[in-house]
Amino acid sequence: MYSDKVIDHFTNPRNVGTIEDADGVAEVGDPSCGDCIQLYLKIKDDCVDEIKYKVYGCASAIATSSIFSELVKGKALEEAMQITDYDVADALEGLPQAKMHCSNLATSAFHYAILNYILKKDQKSHS
Repeated sequence: MYSDKVIDHFTNPRNVGTIEDADGVAEVGDPSCGDCIQLYLKIKDDCVDEIKYKVYGCASAIATSSIFSELVKGKALEEAMQITDYDVADALEGLPQAKMHCSNLATSAFHYAILNYILKKDQKSHS
């Protein structure tokens, strides 16, 4: 049912935690299944310098959040913003069809965290 990569990222999730002085923060939930993610970013030179998250949900939600954090860490923001839920599922060597919605969780939170970062940066420049 689950690939070895899904099981690995579920049992050994990477980049879990919070960033106290995060540049971008977001929280996204999926009301249909109850999964929720809080995502924190540190941005340096327009790249994802650090990413941390806390996820509450099923094995697929945990695995997709973990692999997503690895996919974007160190990437330029423009490149990281191009990563899709299908890229996440492919990186995990597939997800059961009923769990594909989990791959949207981290990507959505990431986009909102980038928006939060841009808004904070814009506010600072106008202060």
